[in-house]
Amino acid sequence: MKKIRILHIIPNFGTGGAERLVVSLLEATDKERFEAAAVSLYQETGTLIEKEIKEKRLKVYYLDKHPGLDLRMILELYRLFRTYCPDVVHTHRYVLRYVLLPALFCRVSLRVHTVHNIAQNEVDSLGKLVHWIAFRLANVVPVSISRAVAKTVNDVYGQNIYTPVIYNGIPTRRFVSKEERNGTRAKVNAILLHIGRFEPQKNHQLLIEALAFVVIEYPRVLLWLVGDGLLRPAIERLVIDKGLEENVLFIGEVHDVKNFLADSDIFILSSDWEGFGIVIAEAMAAGKPVVSTAVDGVPELVEDGVTGILVPPRDPKALAQGILQLIKDPGLRQSLGDAAQQRVIERFDISKTAKEYEALYLRLLQERGRA
Repeated sequence: MKKIRILHIIPNFGTGGAERLVVSLLEATDKERFEAAAVSLYQETGTLIEKEIKEKRLKVYYLDKHPGLDLRMILELYRLFRTYCPDVVHTHRYVLRYVLLPALFCRVSLRVHTVHNIAQNEVDSLGKLVHWIAFRLANVVPVSISRAVAKTVNDVYGQNIYTPVIYNGIPTRRFVSKEERNGTRAKVNAILLHIGRFEPQKNHQLLIEALAFVVIEYPRVLLWLVGDGLLRPAIERLVIDKGLEENVLFIGEVHDVKNFLADSDIFILSSDWEGFGIVIAEAMAAGKPVVSTAVDGVPELVEDGVTGILVPPRDPKALAQGILQLIKDPGLRQSLGDAAQQRVIERFDISKTAKEYEALYLRLLQERGRA
């Protein structure tokens, strides 16, 4: 039986959730029925994810995109499609502006796009125009990573747009661990962990302001900040202004976060918007209770009072109260963490995500007479 060829296309392999999902899907897709590869518009730069791709011998094509709008990518992708002959082109983030024309010219049987964030913030104005054309006129199927994201797709591109929901998944077994390796645990009240790029969406300022309230009651709380980005210097200054230098540790960019998850007590997310939250799923798989802002797709992942605590966005006192509630009650931390781990293993493992995408590909190809 001829295998169905899937080609994932993404701008690059940085540290975001979309990039991790693509790598996970390349691993998890059924090798008996499908042949999966990926395209990075940008050259290989030696990122940690790219090193993982090499170690796992995943098939990835690297192009030579220049910064900004680079129309050469349209011709490069056309040539690649003619050579690889994909049955399915699956796009991520903003790449549809380069992919749409060559996919049409090469008569790719099925075109799918995953919407990784709320539609209002997923792409710029040019991207929204391209996506409007793609979803409404060019038979590109937008897949939403949560029901909240699906609502925004319909709000932005039209209520009649078909957008199936397939939740992001993670390799849950990678994060399941009962080890406690951290030697500083006895010296602190609790270790809080945040993972995310230093950008407006993640609202690190809210987290630092909440921490300032927390340390009034528990001065020996430690916050680990994993990630990097343009706003990091501003947050470092804010930490100094708040007198929290002894409480905050800037870890930097880390590819494999499982050890930090294993060694922490509470996972925090302070985002202003979030389509799903892969880092939350990873924390849940590690058995950690979550305190998060109740934005967009997060409540579909975290059950308030069952697997974590949800608080209103942009409210530092509310976030602080959620954190304090878990610091004060180790038993609650344990019960929420156990429930979180069970929930994510049952519902958000990458194997389930891969099977749902495979079923979608097959159904749509059959409907179009191409399978």
